Amino acid sequence: MSECWQVLKQDKSLLVFPLISGICCLLLLASFAIPIYTTGAWEPPGRDAATQRQIAYYGTLFAFYVCNYFIVVFFNAAIVACAAVRLGGGDPTVADGLRAAASRLPVIAGWALVSGTVGLVLRIIEDRSEKIGQIVAGLLGMAWTIVSFLVVPILVIENKGPIAALRDSTALLKKTWGEQLASNFSFGLIFFLLAIPAFGVIFLGLFAGSKVILITCAVSAVIYLIVLALVQSALQAIFQTALYLFARDGQVSAGFHAEVLEGALR
Repeated sequence: MSECWQVLKQDKSLLVFPLISGICCLLLLASFAIPIYTTGAWEPPGRDAATQRQIAYYGTLFAFYVCNYFIVVFFNAAIVACAAVRLGGGDPTVADGLRAAASRLPVIAGWALVSGTVGLVLRIIEDRSEKIGQIVAGLLGMAWTIVSFLVVPILVIENKGPIAALRDSTALLKKTWGEQLASNFSFGLIFFLLAIPAFGVIFLGLFAGSKVILITCAVSAVIYLIVLALVQSALQAIFQTALYLFARDGQVSAGFHAEVLEGALR
């Protein structure tokens, strides 16, 4: 994570991509949530619900998943493209990342469709059984996260289709599963700990007894959390790219040390 941070410091423009992605995802969510909420169609249909009601609900959910995944994957692809250039010793720009992602639109759309389908299946499993369904969906979701961990770098760097990229990502799983689990846990834990001060600031504002102080504390905390989220997203994309390049052909990316990457694959 420290070496990923050093790469990010050299190219702070990488933070632009998760910022735009987050804004677009919020706009997409509003475009779906507002009409669904106002029509009262936001509750999942029960097992005895009419077929038309279930098709309408899960069809809308599937459309949202696909659109949301497309946005996320597109901007993640832009980060990976820039990270690959930076790790190769180049000096990429935001425009370079957007161009690279735009040139991969067909495969990004295909992967969004695959991811949306998996997301919908997991959601249906979860809705059909409150407890067992949630456990099963959680386990399947974790397995899916692991096998698809390196898909975006493969889509971007090798321009392979979604199925071929998933196959290659699965093939590299033998080398990288331990580091995937460790990185997902450790990145999340570290940024959770870094987020604690934001909630402390909010509590201080609540006990200050002043609306001005409370609003100031709340706004400061939200901005801090947004910055943390942007940094975490960029660092994980850099890590995925470096791990993929090393797992594929032993390439030690600029800014990384061989012993660190070797340890990641041991």
